Amino acid sequence: MDFDLTMVNWARAQFAFTAMYHWIFVPLTLGLSFLCAFFETIYVRTGNKEWRAITKFWMTLFGINFAIGVATGIILEFQFGTNWSNYSWIVGDIFGAPLAIEGLFAFFLEATFFAVMFFGWNRVSKKFHLFSTWMVAIGSNLSAVWILVANGWMQNPVGMTFNPETARFEMQNFFEVVFNPVAVSKFVHTSSSGFLFASLFVLSISCWFLIKGRHLKMAKRSIIVASVFGLLSSSFVAFSGDESAYVVAQKQPMKLAAIEGLYKGETTAGLVAAGILRGDKQPGDGQDPFLIKIKIPFMLSLLANRSFSSFVPGIDDLVYGNEEQGIESTASKMAKGKTAINDLAEFKIARKENNNPKADLALARFKKNQDYMGYGYLDKPEEAVPPVAIPYYAFHIMVALGTLFPVLFAAFLFYALKDSLTRESLKKWLLPIGLISGFLGLVAQESGWVVAEVGRQPWSIYGLLPVKASTTNLAASNVQITFFMFFVVFTLLLTAEIAIMLKQISIGPEEGPLK
Repeated sequence: MDFDLTMVNWARAQFAFTAMYHWIFVPLTLGLSFLCAFFETIYVRTGNKEWRAITKFWMTLFGINFAIGVATGIILEFQFGTNWSNYSWIVGDIFGAPLAIEGLFAFFLEATFFAVMFFGWNRVSKKFHLFSTWMVAIGSNLSAVWILVANGWMQNPVGMTFNPETARFEMQNFFEVVFNPVAVSKFVHTSSSGFLFASLFVLSISCWFLIKGRHLKMAKRSIIVASVFGLLSSSFVAFSGDESAYVVAQKQPMKLAAIEGLYKGETTAGLVAAGILRGDKQPGDGQDPFLIKIKIPFMLSLLANRSFSSFVPGIDDLVYGNEEQGIESTASKMAKGKTAINDLAEFKIARKENNNPKADLALARFKKNQDYMGYGYLDKPEEAVPPVAIPYYAFHIMVALGTLFPVLFAAFLFYALKDSLTRESLKKWLLPIGLISGFLGLVAQESGWVVAEVGRQPWSIYGLLPVKASTTNLAASNVQITFFMFFVVFTLLLTAEIAIMLKQISIGPEEGPLK
């Protein structure tokens, strides 16, 4: 089957950079909305106007971020229609439902109360304003629920059936789609990591104020709240990260093998804590995939299957098969997939000719192999392997930073409670680390999505529809033009957000004696 791979790669690149731009804003929205709600709750309970000034300061930064995030998110959704029309046609019945619910319910909820949150000061009661702030926070995270339900279904397609008459996947069980284990673990991990990132954002800006000797009271109070929220979030990130890895091992074993650089499956497999991959390593070539590595014995088997003695399949097992472990080769799946595609074509021709007996026979043959139809679009077994180095290094960067962050929060909380954050000795090491912690949080966020999305390549719908069969029939030049247009627009938007935020940060809180 012929595909314009140049167009496919440009469409993939455009969607990837749009998603990565968008994800700069989303986790900050998820976490900062709740931090604003916490700050305002303290204000309402204490009546201290200094907490009102703190709330309004962080709320201003939240509003700037929210506006840019909405703009990039809308463009991201439009790309399903412009560059991925085959995908939209084949799975739109399922994929479109959670996105529609997100727009009709969650987005309207946060948009309704957003105006009250920003313009309702001194116009509504304090309690109603607080209620509005909480509704914005809840609405923002409900939006994430439905978007991650859609993404979780792409990672683990459940609750649907294939209609050979229309050549579309159709939803059969809405609740199975919603409570998909991949979607559940993805939401918990994504939302809690967003909370952690927002805590780092508050920590970073507060450290800047402490270094400059400005708004010290606001900075110290913000650090205490952010550190507590960050520590709690870190525990959820660790728990949900472990659960996500277990779900990946059960539903996407190739992704797990890629992020661990595991080519030959092992019993009592060790977890790679750190290592450098061999750049020329290929599936089946017999080379050691690592130039150097440090492993934790037995931990990968425990992580993947909740058993120290379990077998974890490697890339070679999944590509070439492992009869002893009951693992079917990709070549065998490809043969079944091509048979299914041919049987489907025969079925549609027979239907068009009103030859019902022939159509029924073709349909019966198709149903035997329909679960492997996506593999029929692959040209060679090795095509089922993602680019190993990208998810491997992204995963280990994410884990390393995720291990650092709770230590950082604990240190800041300790010194903040001792009221010693302004000590000269801390300005030399702890505050500079805190200053860059927001950027490190962003790196961890983007690394997580690289693991999730690059690790499932070459699939747009895991095991059912490869990326190259999902695109629109467009010339590569058309996608190239829009790629650079969006690149310029998004870069300008990001530059504008940073400039506006820096200006607001330099102004600081405009109310109260927060010196």
